[in-house]
Amino acid sequence: MSATTEQVLISKLRMLSPQQMAVVEDFVEFLADKSRNLALGRLLTIAPALEAAGVPPMSEEEIVAEVKAARAERRVREKVSSADRS
Repeated sequence: MSATTEQVLISKLRMLSPQQMAVVEDFVEFLADKSRNLALGRLLTIAPALEAAGVPPMSEEEIVAEVKAARAERRVREKVSSADRS
């Protein structure tokens, strides 16, 4: 998203009533949930293929480590992106 687009959206958000902001917040949460559900669905569809290929399941600790690594990478990308906008 460009800095201009982001600023336009923020300006529009500032003009909304508290009730409208609540609706926007609900919608954003809906979109985030939908995204997570799609990702989970994709993972579940490939699970049989992974099992058939002999890929061992990940332990809870490995999953936590992967999530932490992905979040750290996202934070770095967000910092670079926000620095580019400045």
